Amino acid sequence: AEVDSTASRGPMSYLHGHGNLVPGLEQALAGRAIGDSLEVTLSPEEAYGERDDSRTHEFPRAEIPEDITPEVGQTLALTSPEGHHIPAQIVAVDDEKVTFDLNHPLAGQSLTFEVEVVGISDTPTQAPVGCGGDCSSGCDC
Repeated sequence: AEVDSTASRGPMSYLHGHGNLVPGLEQALAGRAIGDSLEVTLSPEEAYGERDDSRTHEFPRAEIPEDITPEVGQTLALTSPEGHHIPAQIVAVDDEKVTFDLNHPLAGQSLTFEVEVVGISDTPTQAPVGCGGDCSSGCDC
């Protein structure tokens, strides 16, 4: 199933070498030239990693803002102690607690990318993202 496409948005820019793409895709794009097209299938380890059951956390229901009615399947943005926004899917709700899955939604999956290089610039198009190159944590990548 297709998860995302830039066809309607135009080309995507990224800063090579700063972990702004999943590791396997960035590696596959290294050394490419304008006009190169490639299809690359990445294992979970090369993409968003394997699912990690230890990344499921329970929070007291009282900590959920009153204007939110938590429902299984809903995704909320949690904020880490460092201030990073982490998308978290609700996997269980009861009167006492809400259980969140902090794994990236695509963790544990092999992904196929179809890419065409349409431009290369020596001028950075964006600042590095705040994950230190580790997008497996799901933070702002």
